[in-house]
Amino acid sequence: METLLSRITLNPDICHGKPTIRNKRYPVEMILDLLAAGMTHPEILADYPTLEEADLLACLTYAARLTRVKSIQKVLA
Repeated sequence: METLLSRITLNPDICHGKPTIRNKRYPVEMILDLLAAGMTHPEILADYPTLEEADLLACLTYAARLTRVKSIQKVLA
């Protein structure tokens, strides 16, 4: 799992410091949005040929880690 997470990079000079895949201009957020919209791994990889299957798995692993919290507080706007 740590090997997958090493594919996720934070660089203030790329995509305003958002988490990206291997210092490329592919934000993790974009990949998760594509998956949530119903795109399959093969479809995403066909549209973005410089990505690898492990990159997609890294995004999912990263998202799973972000949800590991002890509690969530409701914030009123």
